[in-house]
Amino acid sequence: MFESAELGHKIDKATWKKLSLPLRESLLNVQYDLMQDRSFPVVILIGGVDGAGRSEVVNLLNEWMDPRFIQTHGMGEPTDEEKERPRMWRFWRALPAKGHISIFFGSWYTQPILRRVYRDNGNAELDQHMEDAVRFERMLTDEGGLILKFWMHLSKKKQKLRLTALEKDPKTRWRVSDRDWQHYRLYDKFVQICERSIRHTSTADAPWLIVEGEDEYYRSITVAETILQAIRHRLANPPKPAEISAPPLIPAIDKLHILKSLDLTQKLGKKAYEKQLEELQGRLNLLTRHAKYANHAVVALFEGNDAAGKGSSIRRITQALDARFYHVAPIAAPTEEERAQPYLWRFWRHLPKRARMQIFDRSWYGRVLVERVEGFCSQSDWMRAYSEINDFEEQMTRHGIVLVKFWLSISKDEQLARFKAREQTPFKRFKITDEDWRNREKWDQYEQAVCDLVDRTSTEIAPWTLVEANDKYFARIKVLKTLCERIEATLKQGGPASKSKR
Repeated sequence: MFESAELGHKIDKATWKKLSLPLRESLLNVQYDLMQDRSFPVVILIGGVDGAGRSEVVNLLNEWMDPRFIQTHGMGEPTDEEKERPRMWRFWRALPAKGHISIFFGSWYTQPILRRVYRDNGNAELDQHMEDAVRFERMLTDEGGLILKFWMHLSKKKQKLRLTALEKDPKTRWRVSDRDWQHYRLYDKFVQICERSIRHTSTADAPWLIVEGEDEYYRSITVAETILQAIRHRLANPPKPAEISAPPLIPAIDKLHILKSLDLTQKLGKKAYEKQLEELQGRLNLLTRHAKYANHAVVALFEGNDAAGKGSSIRRITQALDARFYHVAPIAAPTEEERAQPYLWRFWRHLPKRARMQIFDRSWYGRVLVERVEGFCSQSDWMRAYSEINDFEEQMTRHGIVLVKFWLSISKDEQLARFKAREQTPFKRFKITDEDWRNREKWDQYEQAVCDLVDRTSTEIAPWTLVEANDKYFARIKVLKTLCERIEATLKQGGPASKSKR
């Protein structure tokens, strides 16, 4: 795999002078074209062996392009803050907006490869990380992103010569550390594991380009020219909308579905409600102060019919908690900043650190609900979202986050009664909008979308809890009880919670 990068590629100084100036100008111009177009972001990964010129290439790109629209992220060991979240959190936060470029000097590949070299994990775990990387990059490219991955390579002999030369020069001695020499002694192991990783992750949409790093002129021209041509090609040839090869989702022939199976007549008396509410709120408060809770976080998301009582259920949760240790994110239509990123970006950045609770009033399921029904995204977008959401939730639970998903369901008649009551109550008028009435007209379409999302995303690690919400007392108690049980199960077993509840 590395043979062509050990041939001794070189460019003489005269050729460098001839090529570099027009290339620099063209690269800057295409960057401005990208910024003006604003239809896709560019993600550049710079990896490779020590001494192969990675930092020099990064510095050159920053020198040649406008720094206002390019960001460089040197991803070393995760910080304490980053360790508090799932592994990919810090990379999601660093993704560029449409029209911008991000350079990752150290990326989602770095730590898995290092851990494998130092035998902190095996091939199975390495392969799992590589598969995670492939799915992540596929999501970015499906969202329109352009990913360019460069691997700077040196043979073992040339790496030793390079490190020795840098170390002997007083001006560059600081660039060579004991860790570099330690990596050199593990060169054969690094090459074996890096080749395995590159082989697994060099895909049609995000291939690796292996560049010989011995000659600074050659590697600089190769990388800069590749970036230039790739951005030019994407600007001139926008990707066509993806075609759906899977069969369409169709409702059950007998018209029976999971929402119709719910018993919406269930009720709870006021006295029983008040007694259970006090008990469950106390139980929840104690759970959040349990010693083992410090090793976990909680994400509770609420979806449901308009006027189903999501807000009032959330308030019964927050009443039991210390305000310093929870946050409620009310999700509305995406802002301009959020539309410039992949749709999951705005949810990744809200993930809590350990010993915290994040509550989502509406969530990432908007992609397969309102965006699907209202036509705000293409069929291919919401069809692929099911698997992307499952990946997202798996990464949360793998990190120890207790993920609890509630769908609050009411009947069409009950919704109408609540809509009218809101219109007639002055302090509740803000809760009813023209959009609520428009959504009601598409009741059957939303109902089918809900059934599809439950079928496709209610998993063993992240089950949906369907809440019969015609009676608000019953719904609030079921929500609190379920939340307590899920946290208790995690604290007791340290693993995924039980299967979906109805």
